[in-house]
Amino acid sequence: MNIANSIRYDKAQLSDTQLLDLYKNLLKPRLVEEKMLIRLRQGKISKWFSGIGQEAISVGCTAAMKSQEVVFPMHRNLGVFTTRNVPLERLFCQWQGKMLGFTKGRDRSFHFGTMDYNIVGMISHLGPQLSLSSGVALAHTLKEEQNCSLVFTGEGGTSQGEFHEALNVASVWQLPVIFVIENNGYGLSTPVSEQYRCEKLSDRGVGYGMRAMTIDGNNVLEVYNTISKLTEEIRKNPEPILVECQTFRMRGHEEASGVKYVPKELMEEWAQKDPLKNFETYLLEQGLLTESTIAQLTKEIKQEINDALEIADNEPKVNVETHYELMDVFANHKSVDTTPKNKSISEKRFVDAISDGLNLAMEHHEDLVLMGQDIADYGGVFKITDGFLEKYGRQRVRNTPLCESAILGIALGLSIKGIKSMVEMQFADFVTCGFNQIVNNHAKAHYRWGQKSNTVIRMPAGAGVAAGPYHSQTNEAWFTHTPGLKVVFPSSPYDAKGMLLAAFEDPNPVLFFEHKALYRSLSEEIPDGYYTVALGKAKVVRPGQDVSIITYGMGVHWAKEIVAELEADAEILDLRTLSPLDWEAIEDSVMRTGKVLVLHEDIMQGGIGADISAYINEHLFQQLDAPVMRCASLNTPVPFDAELEKNFLPKDRFRKKLQELLAY
Repeated sequence: MNIANSIRYDKAQLSDTQLLDLYKNLLKPRLVEEKMLIRLRQGKISKWFSGIGQEAISVGCTAAMKSQEVVFPMHRNLGVFTTRNVPLERLFCQWQGKMLGFTKGRDRSFHFGTMDYNIVGMISHLGPQLSLSSGVALAHTLKEEQNCSLVFTGEGGTSQGEFHEALNVASVWQLPVIFVIENNGYGLSTPVSEQYRCEKLSDRGVGYGMRAMTIDGNNVLEVYNTISKLTEEIRKNPEPILVECQTFRMRGHEEASGVKYVPKELMEEWAQKDPLKNFETYLLEQGLLTESTIAQLTKEIKQEINDALEIADNEPKVNVETHYELMDVFANHKSVDTTPKNKSISEKRFVDAISDGLNLAMEHHEDLVLMGQDIADYGGVFKITDGFLEKYGRQRVRNTPLCESAILGIALGLSIKGIKSMVEMQFADFVTCGFNQIVNNHAKAHYRWGQKSNTVIRMPAGAGVAAGPYHSQTNEAWFTHTPGLKVVFPSSPYDAKGMLLAAFEDPNPVLFFEHKALYRSLSEEIPDGYYTVALGKAKVVRPGQDVSIITYGMGVHWAKEIVAELEADAEILDLRTLSPLDWEAIEDSVMRTGKVLVLHEDIMQGGIGADISAYINEHLFQQLDAPVMRCASLNTPVPFDAELEKNFLPKDRFRKKLQELLAY
């Protein structure tokens, strides 16, 4: 095969300068990669995912985007970074785990973002980044900006559930985002014949009601012209578009895996379609390049690479400081108690306090967006957002498809563009469908690359309403185990409203648990105006001398009832915030009483009571007059039958446990 005829080029309306710029942008990542492969063999970098042979997709797509538009690359899209002129010394430091990189040594390769260049690097789970890009696109829609976003995935990633969720939501909401599939033939070692049955992956776009097409991913002009045309269209008339780029992976999934599983003739065929060599030959034939020009450009880029490597090699290694590691888990924010300017008060049920707080948050934060199933016209299954649609409109009060993971990813995408959001889990149990987005993306974004996640996730939780295993869990311990998440579980209408408003002021992801059984069974007089209750602060709801009952949520009410019944001189400490815990308040209470009973509705095994008990035993052992005791629900799923549920919950066992501890 004649290499000059492997790819057919149509320069359309492109100028000679544009053609040469595209060539330079193809050449640069190729030369960087060749150097990195040498560095890999020298042991100076730990791993490399090669995009050699696929550069036309990265370069063509990125060159077609405005500089202010966000691109979401994967680990073979070096051309995105070089086309956006990210300084090479910073990239080299990133790959070496140095401070001059983008993650302070906390993550490797392209697992980072830099909004200085409007790039959000890859997420290893692949599918989730499609949702983040949809969130950025939603931000453009909300701000009425004529911009779009572009996100890459591989043919393997199209098998993931979030690929389908993201495309579905983007289509339903008509978001200006381009989903680019780099179909390079293999997902690690698995060929496309074992990945999907459709003839073309672009056919999947039709099922979601969006335009879709398949193009030659090795033809830089076809990629550039296609994406340029599409971006111009969707900036003016927002809609999502799916573009499948056919290409081939010329090296292993990563260098250690090799390519022995790839037929030799297939490698030879695609070698003839090299996007750099073909385009170079085309420009030579057009008289826009000469051999001497190629040699000069190559020399200049290699010198740039060597100069950047010298800077990177001379950069010191990361200075290990535990203080800074812990400090960067959360974005800096001081949560405080505030009082309302409006001094009027009225009696409100727990559910009304939540609704009131949410309404005031919408007034206070003009960009706040609410998302959840049935929260608009219907007002939510618990009617917390009833009337919000009429007041704030569909742009800010958004019904969502049954796509929890995609919606949580969209929330993070909104945050990347500076927009606050709330995501309502219809029931806390359903959060499992979006678990990955919360624990791997929202929780880690700030620690990894300094990105805030300004998101509140509301979690109606708890048993006592005969709703069975799928609608009754108190699953807060799933999240208190994850650094980077704030977990709140108020027990009173006053705290519920004030802590919800404080959560919206916090630039970190907050999981806000609301006990369903308290919604309409508990009321108190609270301020009508805007006030906040500081996150991270426990509260003594009943002072006492003989024993400390450390609890939260429904446990506070069980404790109050049984302490009154037994006429015990017990101190009840309401944790209110479960992550981060108020260790100072816990210590103060233990010092006062010398006896501790930790009570929670969550099951015993793996519950937060174990952490509290261990901490007290380790740090306050000499202050104890008895062993630290725990009382929790049974280690079973939550049963449906009322008597079984009563037996499951710890209330009756708590009475006996408290009597035992008082008598110790």
